[in-house]
Amino acid sequence: MEKTFGRPRSLKAAPFRYCPGCGHSLIHRLIAECIDGMGIREKVVGIAPVGCAVFSYDYFNFDILESAHGRPPAVATALKRVMPSRIIFSYQGDGDLAAIGTSEIVHAAARGENISVFFVNNANYGMTGGQMAPTTILGQRTTTTPGGRCVATEGYPLRVSEFLATIEGVAFIQRVSLDSYRELTVAKAAIEKAFRYQMEGKGFSFVEILSPCPTDWGLSPKASLEWIRTALLKVYPTGLLKDKYMGDS
Repeated sequence: MEKTFGRPRSLKAAPFRYCPGCGHSLIHRLIAECIDGMGIREKVVGIAPVGCAVFSYDYFNFDILESAHGRPPAVATALKRVMPSRIIFSYQGDGDLAAIGTSEIVHAAARGENISVFFVNNANYGMTGGQMAPTTILGQRTTTTPGGRCVATEGYPLRVSEFLATIEGVAFIQRVSLDSYRELTVAKAAIEKAFRYQMEGKGFSFVEILSPCPTDWGLSPKASLEWIRTALLKVYPTGLLKDKYMGDS
């Protein structure tokens, strides 16, 4: 992959409006660098739902389609089937993909749709005030679990990557994090692989990205990165969960 210096062509010359320390701006940059490095900007279509991801069209310098909450995998399926030469990806948060959108993501994976999915896990509903999400970990305080998430009342956190990895139609799943420069390089490589597998027709690819949310976590940007390391990674360890083509890649 080519090295990218300065602003990637796949990002507009617009300042990010995300909260200080938010991981979305980093993820946008990684996706844009991969797209530029692979030379696919004119072929890419991104799909974003309700949530912080909704602002994607303000920043990505290629076609972005907005969809209803939780429905990007269904929309991505339709686009890929009618425009198979395009590179289609969805960009979704945990309140979207892991809650209202569980049906769509599960069945897109089961069908082995040849799309790439980037799943931003910040363990809460970031845009709407920091409510508990399916990925909120036990003991975590949110606006709807002020005493901390409790098994007796709210149940266990949902490990999306692990259960999707059991589905036969899935080609590639990896969980990555944004808590250090080293992890950013790992995340970028996983994003590139998800695009490459789609270009090679290998099927459904999924990258889960552990991302800081300082505002709703009530922490500084620096402390948010530390909380990922000390709390979130214990529940959602990073690593490769599935690769049907590891020997070929």
